[in-house]
Amino acid sequence: MPLIDSLFSVGVLRQAVWRCWYPFLTRRLRREDVLFLNYAFETAPPLGLLLAPSDEPDRACIQLYHHVATQVELRGKKILEVSCGHGGGASYLTRTLHPAHYTGLDLNRAGITFCRQRHQLEELDFLAGDAQRLMFADHTFDVVLNIEASHCYPDFDRFLAEVARVLRPGGHFLYADFRFSDGLAGWAQSFAASPFEQLQTRNINAEVLRGLDLNSARSQRLILRHLPSCLQSLGRDFAGLPGSRLYAALQQGVLAYRSFSFRKP
Repeated sequence: MPLIDSLFSVGVLRQAVWRCWYPFLTRRLRREDVLFLNYAFETAPPLGLLLAPSDEPDRACIQLYHHVATQVELRGKKILEVSCGHGGGASYLTRTLHPAHYTGLDLNRAGITFCRQRHQLEELDFLAGDAQRLMFADHTFDVVLNIEASHCYPDFDRFLAEVARVLRPGGHFLYADFRFSDGLAGWAQSFAASPFEQLQTRNINAEVLRGLDLNSARSQRLILRHLPSCLQSLGRDFAGLPGSRLYAALQQGVLAYRSFSFRKP
């Protein structure tokens, strides 16, 4: 089994691997002001979001956040993003969709420190915490957002239960992630066993591949500049560069990338 497949698939090892990998990336990339660790999204014809000049370099990653988050109205809502990475999505959505308050949470404490220093908005805060043990009271949030992170969680069902617990009745869970083909049945079973009503879902492999193409030159430059040679192959898979095993899996449909909208009754 290729290394990248193993990292996404082995439950017991998974969180320990990511606990080391993401702080390592933060330390390597913070000088470059890398604000997004997720993949990307582009439509055909291009989505053409109107962006501030400062957001333009991150267009493809922003468009993934926009696609997922605009499935419901966020204005005036209390939002939790679980696994917020380097906070670029949290900042963009707070500045453009105007929630009442937005909390970004991540297991990576180095990443949270970066977020607090880099994204200073009155309606936005960042906390270190575990997706499977959310520290919030029941019925706290109107919307929970989770983008391209749950494949790292050892217990996905527990995560879904925690999301349901902290959401208010009538609240929404906005979600995007990927699974290899042998994990699709279990993914569907987890959703079916959860308390959520599924409102919509969409396969976005084609859009993600276009986004990865847009980001490929920058991703390659970051890998060559900041990763030791022994980790560059893993870095190319992690970044989904054209020619990588992960990119090929998306092309071939061996890996399914999907977006979802759920409602808590």
